[in-house]
Amino acid sequence: MLAPQLVIELALLGVCTGFLAGLLGIGGGMIMVPFLTAILSGRGVAPDLAVKMAIATSMATIMFTSLSSVRAHARRGYVRWDIFRRLAPGIVVGSMIGSLGVFSLLKGSWLATFFGLFVGFSATQMFRDRKPRSTRQMPSTAGQFAVGGSIGFLSGLVGAGGGFISVPFMAWCNVAIHNAVATSAALGFPIAVANVVGFAIAGQSVAGLPPTSFGYIWLPGLAMIALVSVFTAPLGARASHALPVGKLKRMFASILYLLAAYMLWKGLAG
Repeated sequence: MLAPQLVIELALLGVCTGFLAGLLGIGGGMIMVPFLTAILSGRGVAPDLAVKMAIATSMATIMFTSLSSVRAHARRGYVRWDIFRRLAPGIVVGSMIGSLGVFSLLKGSWLATFFGLFVGFSATQMFRDRKPRSTRQMPSTAGQFAVGGSIGFLSGLVGAGGGFISVPFMAWCNVAIHNAVATSAALGFPIAVANVVGFAIAGQSVAGLPPTSFGYIWLPGLAMIALVSVFTAPLGARASHALPVGKLKRMFASILYLLAAYMLWKGLAG
């Protein structure tokens, strides 16, 4: 039985991450991982393991938020399914390589440091909001497979849905921002499924995991966040078509800098 305070903390986290998943197509992992790391550390999980469990649990919740938000985007016809079909195969391959291999070999402190650096980089890119050349287009099928592989691999290492790479990449290739956000939300599902399978398998023989875990995935956190976020993700998706997304991204980037600093501190302290 979860303590009432923990239920409230996880529910609030679900509200925020679900809304952001729909609004910006980012999956919410960049918000979830730092907070889940703090929550798990507070429950006595070893710092190194807490980071890994936070990343894996964050990724598991994206399976639900991506489905919920993409339905709202698809109803409006914004998902570019042609791009989805070309990126998804590479995403699955890259995700499995990352979650089954590299993730298990890296220390949690290294992952925390990498997460902090990558989130800081992503925040900077949001602030810059550089405009692409008008002639640039999406690469060939082989090129999109390679890009998908990179998205899947990096997503697994930081526990995010890939929108921090896929949205800027598609915008850089002159895909309209609302199409990029919607397509990124759709891509979050294969990213999450492939990584979760890897996290579940890789964590089976790890010592020190809480009894309420499945591999690296913390089941109470997954259940509570997913239950709430599936209701707020469609709200974020609808808001993305009415709100000034550019301004919201810059506000969100400011929050990301704080979260990046926290994870860097966790990584360097470890």
